[in-house]
Amino acid sequence: LLTRLHRVRGQLSLIKDALMDIKSGNLNRRVLVRESDMTKQICYDINEIAMSSQSRLIQQKQSEQAYKRLMTSLSHDVKTPLASLVGYLEAVESKMVTGAEQEEYIRDGCGKSDTTLKEFVTVLFEWVKLDAGEQIFHFELCDLNELSRNIMADWVPLLESHDLTYEIEIPETEYMTRVDSTAYTRILNNLLQNILTHSVASQVSLTVTETEQQAKIVVADNGKGISASDLPHIFERMYQCDHSRAAKGNGWDSLLQRNW
Repeated sequence: LLTRLHRVRGQLSLIKDALMDIKSGNLNRRVLVRESDMTKQICYDINEIAMSSQSRLIQQKQSEQAYKRLMTSLSHDVKTPLASLVGYLEAVESKMVTGAEQEEYIRDGCGKSDTTLKEFVTVLFEWVKLDAGEQIFHFELCDLNELSRNIMADWVPLLESHDLTYEIEIPETEYMTRVDSTAYTRILNNLLQNILTHSVASQVSLTVTETEQQAKIVVADNGKGISASDLPHIFERMYQCDHSRAAKGNGWDSLLQRNW
């Protein structure tokens, strides 16, 4: 009995030291325990709490870093259209342009604010909602095949203008399923836009196959693909395979696709 009490006292001392260490911020600390120890469940729980807290801290830091990258990216990308808009407005205000030219400047300025700047603001708010877990998906019963056909119909002229041959295989039968049509459209658009922007492909295909339980949508191309070093990171927040500033996009759709 004295031996067991001595063992328990030693364990409690280790637990106390571990708790003080964890409290001070060392979330790497773990309490070693033997299967026969009376305090093993307490030690297991402490270790689980430490690992859970460590995981949350890592996620928080990743979110903060992603937010900083987003702000940097948007600040850089918005600088040129904003400067252009200011230039148009200053020219109109100072009467440097008049008549038809003035109307053209106003029209161009409205175009900059209504398209480019509005798009950046939309991206920012969408990312914030997704990252905060506040994005609400509206799953409604719809024909997935018809929705896919409508999306691809808008892309056919663009694919042809880029001299891409395409193959679209979507069953003619109706396939009713619950889907957020806006999120589904955005995901397909993002994948197809990435093909145009990054893949250097000459062929692209979209195939929809289905069973009673699920549907499978495959978007493929014969381009250069994603490097093996980038593949493990494609669903990370704000990750971009092309790290040059010439690359379009902010990488935020990976967050949408992962959540959806």
